[in-house]
Amino acid sequence: MQESTQGLARNPRLAEFALALGGFGIGTSEFVIMGLMNRVAGDLAVSVPQVGYAISSYALGVVVGAPLISALAARVPKRALLIVLMLVFAVGNIASAMAPGFWSFVGLRFIAGLPHGAYFGVAALVAAGAVPVDQRARAISRVMLGLTTAILIGAPLGTWAGNQFGWQIAFVGVGVIALLTAMLIRLWVPVQPFDALASPLRELSALVKQRVLVTVAIACVGCGGMFSIFSYVMPTLTQQAGMSEALGPLVLVIFGIGSIIGNLVGGRMADKNLMRAIPRILIWCAVIQGGYYFAADYVWSGLLFVGLVGTCMALAPSLQTRLMDVAGNAQTMAASLNHAAFNGANALGAWLAGLVISAGFDWSSTGPVGTGLALCGLAIFFFGKWLEKRSPEPVAAHAR
Repeated sequence: MQESTQGLARNPRLAEFALALGGFGIGTSEFVIMGLMNRVAGDLAVSVPQVGYAISSYALGVVVGAPLISALAARVPKRALLIVLMLVFAVGNIASAMAPGFWSFVGLRFIAGLPHGAYFGVAALVAAGAVPVDQRARAISRVMLGLTTAILIGAPLGTWAGNQFGWQIAFVGVGVIALLTAMLIRLWVPVQPFDALASPLRELSALVKQRVLVTVAIACVGCGGMFSIFSYVMPTLTQQAGMSEALGPLVLVIFGIGSIIGNLVGGRMADKNLMRAIPRILIWCAVIQGGYYFAADYVWSGLLFVGLVGTCMALAPSLQTRLMDVAGNAQTMAASLNHAAFNGANALGAWLAGLVISAGFDWSSTGPVGTGLALCGLAIFFFGKWLEKRSPEPVAAHAR
């Protein structure tokens, strides 16, 4: 493999493809179980709601694994770390397919979730380091295409295969993708300069940086609205709008298309002007998620707004780039925390939406919940700007 002495890839697109393939496997593993809950419940002799424990276990693995791995692996070269993370992910998924009982399955889903946040964080750093500085956010967004493509193709395909041939085949397939990713990373991703001063303590320093914590809070709160809607999109469209359950796969496809568009546009906006992109995207999220409340009364307008809600994924490359700018020497930790925060947003959004629905409001009330969370994210952004004026911290020159 050819590479430059500065860590720039001779063929960045191949490097980005390898990194995105890992994201595709991770995204498929995370979302496919939602379409296989009935099969898993039947085979492991538990109720469908109990299968939700496996989903929560995976998310907990992401939240725990992101900071833990980032700290412990501070001195591991990034390419080698990515390969190890993919191998652990492969083992976790293949072992999940071989689980002898429900609680062992839940435990193995936790193990499979451990590499998730660290992989995306390190992959973002590697992708950004393999291109010129003014193309960083677009490179990150192309790597994130793996995750959004998983929503569009991987999860629906895995759901179909799992329902046809047994749910285990979906997780074995993800394991094979992870092994292929490890090989392609070895072939196509350049070795970047090694930081001999890296240490667990230095990585942990990200946890006390004001700008890092503000950005993580924006991700955890501001992105919660997208997940509040997505978590209940099927009962909203079937029970409130009267959509046929046969159109369920179409809902996932439309959301995936919106996610891909948002991801690419968000990356371009962030490269153009990062600190203007973040509040503008949050305002877009607030408007679109509020509009979903009215659109969800009808099937086709509801489906249109499902795609528009998917475009809220535009926030991901902006926040990832911002974390890289403000993390100082704790780059790996900060980048990984972004994905832990997104899983926190998933939990927060679904929980708040569930409370509102349980209180007797319409299914589409998830839309106003999303608007509220997006506006709270916007408030956190401006509060962070106010804090910066009071106590300025060093920040990368290209971030200003």
